[in-house]
Amino acid sequence: MYLPAHFAEHRPDELQRLIQAHPLGTLVAHGPDGLDAEHIPFEFDAGAGPHGLLTAHVARANTLWQRCPTGTPVLVVFHGAQAYISPNWYPSKHEAHRQVPTWNYEVVHAHGTITIRDDERFVRGLVARLTRRHEAAEPRPWRMGDSAPDFIDGLLQNIVGIEIAVTRWVAKSKLSQNKEPRDRLQAADQLAALGHAELAQAMRRTV
Repeated sequence: MYLPAHFAEHRPDELQRLIQAHPLGTLVAHGPDGLDAEHIPFEFDAGAGPHGLLTAHVARANTLWQRCPTGTPVLVVFHGAQAYISPNWYPSKHEAHRQVPTWNYEVVHAHGTITIRDDERFVRGLVARLTRRHEAAEPRPWRMGDSAPDFIDGLLQNIVGIEIAVTRWVAKSKLSQNKEPRDRLQAADQLAALGHAELAQAMRRTV
């Protein structure tokens, strides 16, 4: 990834914040047929290992777990907030007319090695944790216990767990840090007005 120094993101809390807010990762791996990508919601444990641990599950019918056996190097990409930035939003543009369109975004790359966990106890625990987290905002959160045990048991037999021990993080926060503070703030205000509150807030934090 092209990464100018002023866009590089090194703060662990920011990486964790983005993954928690946008847990659907794109898992990229090189298998027998070349590069392929899967889109999977992940759970992240920052305290597991030197760089953290990503866990997820895939359908047993998905050949990922066979194409990428334990030990395979993989890349998981997490996309955060993103939006188009018009040069008209910069006050300096109207003075010197030396601004051009761009795109602001936040992205995290997690490099690591995969471990296949074809283990009913593992996937049951993972599904329970993911469910608790993502159902928490519901008035009556769904639980696995809401369904008949044999139904859940059958579904769990049809999924396979995966773990990715992260070996390296590369993250980019392209938030107009190369612009004047007044330009950055005005662009953030325009984004907020258009409904891009998360990206606007991220840009304001850089001023």
